[in-house]
Amino acid sequence: MIFAVLLTGCAKADKVNYNLKQEARQFKVERRITVYNARTDKIILEIEGFINIENTSNDELMITAQTGPEEYRKNYVYLNDYTLYTVEDITGTHTDPYHYKMYFHDPSSMIPDVEIVD
Repeated sequence: MIFAVLLTGCAKADKVNYNLKQEARQFKVERRITVYNARTDKIILEIEGFINIENTSNDELMITAQTGPEEYRKNYVYLNDYTLYTVEDITGTHTDPYHYKMYFHDPSSMIPDVEIVD
């Protein structure tokens, strides 16, 4: 009986995850993607909107955002040993279905000041 309950719980979670993935592919889920530099713990980039994400075979995160009824933007983030990202569902936080925001954080804040003395 316990096995049946656990199996039902897993089956429901799998179904919900599948449905959410399909909704995201149809640009019905509003998300915020945050890309971090894992060495420095600094945020490199944030993108939010009705977006779909996929990992490519070239170690890239492909981000496609809907920006109009039939308009889309595609961005790529190269993933390496020092790059990681989080995906947050922020559905319901905006009223404009085609808003799209992309923030690059100040790269100079990731590079420490270096003084060279001759």
